Amino acid sequence: MKLAKLGDGPEIFHTIQGEGVSVGMPAVFIRASRCNLHCVWCDTDHTWNFEGTPWPHEKDEVPGYAKHRKADVTFELTPLEAAGRVMAYNCGRTVITGGEPLLQENAFLEMIGRIRMEDPDHQFEVETNGTRLPSPAFHEAVNQFNVSPKLANAGMAESLIRNPAALRFFAASPKAWFKFVVAEPDDMREIEALCGSHGISRHRVLLMPEGRVSAELDRSSAWLADVCRDGGYRFCDRLHIRIWGDKRGV
Repeated sequence: MKLAKLGDGPEIFHTIQGEGVSVGMPAVFIRASRCNLHCVWCDTDHTWNFEGTPWPHEKDEVPGYAKHRKADVTFELTPLEAAGRVMAYNCGRTVITGGEPLLQENAFLEMIGRIRMEDPDHQFEVETNGTRLPSPAFHEAVNQFNVSPKLANAGMAESLIRNPAALRFFAASPKAWFKFVVAEPDDMREIEALCGSHGISRHRVLLMPEGRVSAELDRSSAWLADVCRDGGYRFCDRLHIRIWGDKRGV
């Protein structure tokens, strides 16, 4: 399986969940490399923005910035090896993130099975962009799906960011929560239209301000909190940014 690289090893680390309905819970994060999308504001572009990729990223416009070398950002290991590294933290919750984990669904399913042999009650969250349907076996194995459909502010064609069948599947799943990154008030029209056309209940929707540092989050947190209060949505902050800033491995 291909994971993001952190230092000399895979990006597997013990922290607290910083976003979503399980915010504040201790968790082990394991970050998949590779993604089928390329959001212009992506804060984990090391999973896809390496040499040879043609996709634009806002960092590409920064003087001195160069795309990553693939060997510097990818770490390969077997699902059983990944399971061993996760279990070494002795934590009962694992967040499978990315990149897009569903691109490597079979490998992660094998990892989940190995961990559950030792800890049958282990909780697994999967963070996905909502463009791919999970297999029945994978859906059964995962406790919670944190679905983050991308909006026009991600800078990609709608044909890339939208899979109606996948969104309808997750909308009908009791395991799924939907998290939207909100950059401007106009984003709300797109969110409301998307939820209405795909049967997504606003009670399962979290709205999160876009930003990589606290000052950026603060620019939109107040008005977005008002929107959540008045519209029946959940407000989603980025707790790990508030605590540690824009850092990897936390």
